[in-house]
Amino acid sequence: MIRLYDFDKVKPEEILNRDIRAEADVEATVDAIIADVRARGDAALIEYAAKFDHAELQSVQVTQQEIDEAFAELDAQDPEFITTLKMAAENIRHFHEQQLHKNFILTDKPGVVLGQKYTPIQRAGVYVPGGTAAYPSTVLMDVIPAKVAGVKQIVMTTPAGPGGKVNPGILAAAVIAGIDKIFKSGGAQAVAALAYGTESVPAVDKIVGPGNIYVATAKRKVFGKVGIDMIAGPSEILVLADGSCNPAWVAADMLSQAEHDKLATPVLVTDSWELAKAVQAELEVQIPQLARAAIARASVDTNGKIIVTDDMNKAIEAVNIIAPEHLEICVDDPFAVLGRIENAGSIFLGKNVPEALGDYFAGPNHTLPTSGTARFSSPLGVDDFVKKSSFIYYTREALGQVEKRIANFAEHEGLHAHAKSVTIRFEDQ
Repeated sequence: MIRLYDFDKVKPEEILNRDIRAEADVEATVDAIIADVRARGDAALIEYAAKFDHAELQSVQVTQQEIDEAFAELDAQDPEFITTLKMAAENIRHFHEQQLHKNFILTDKPGVVLGQKYTPIQRAGVYVPGGTAAYPSTVLMDVIPAKVAGVKQIVMTTPAGPGGKVNPGILAAAVIAGIDKIFKSGGAQAVAALAYGTESVPAVDKIVGPGNIYVATAKRKVFGKVGIDMIAGPSEILVLADGSCNPAWVAADMLSQAEHDKLATPVLVTDSWELAKAVQAELEVQIPQLARAAIARASVDTNGKIIVTDDMNKAIEAVNIIAPEHLEICVDDPFAVLGRIENAGSIFLGKNVPEALGDYFAGPNHTLPTSGTARFSSPLGVDDFVKKSSFIYYTREALGQVEKRIANFAEHEGLHAHAKSVTIRFEDQ
């Protein structure tokens, strides 16, 4: 059963017991996999597919025939889902188009031109998890911002299932999102392939997408060789609710993340002991009804929390301390609370906005900072796929006006060649 805490009595470490560091055996396993993929390329990927995914592969790349057949299969079985994917893709595209930055130039000083230009990265790698569930939503969320940013090539890796086939929903989403190449590889080996390249998989400039502890550890280890979006921990949801909320709705929303992973963290923060106890009871009603009841049960019992405060001001304080991945503000006037939220990945406003709306359809990205990193990081977006470069132009006359100041600055830092590189231009005067 989920535990109840009095905010005034709970210790901070009891609230913030989220640790995404890998155990030593995970580190060693990932190191070995990365080294193996670097040494043996496609052959290593094929062996790992057989070992971990029980998929016998002849080659690691998904063929166009496989893509076409999967799309046609899904379209025949569930055409409404194809329509839903297309509608979701359009919502995601429209939202992320608003994130595009414009280059700027400053010319307000005589003889001086300053500016900044944005350039998309050349090649992005998108990791899409497999395992206990398939995530076509991740395909849309991670690929479309890259397309909007103008990335020239986007490649995707995802594990194949038994029989060597990729989930048709993932392939259909890849078609709709506009993926260039798809490879049948999961886990740390896929991250290694994207970072260093193999005979088939091109090395990319940045790797994005969620995954298990092996994927997260591999991303951390290849960072520096390539860019990464973030080191994601298990899923989290925090519902901020007042006493007027429907406890069945609150419990259902908490379980929407608890079913992801035994390590997921569902949290309720409320100023009502009555609601807290009602939600606690409702969770016990709903968990047995879930197809993934065992996973949800472990998540709720091990990591779940209901934190009760004296008033809504303290409840908001608790939210900002926790810095959740997903935050639902279930009060009558959520916009009055919004301005006081400092730390959260994605915010869902009002009693009619379940987290699942953002997971699949609304448009804002669902690849979000976890484990309290919303204190300093942001959801995946267009910015993750562009670089910015500054540029400077001075005429000779403009440089001459500041020559002595620059030289003086350099001399104070003991960097005489810096100073000389400026003054030498005026020695013939």
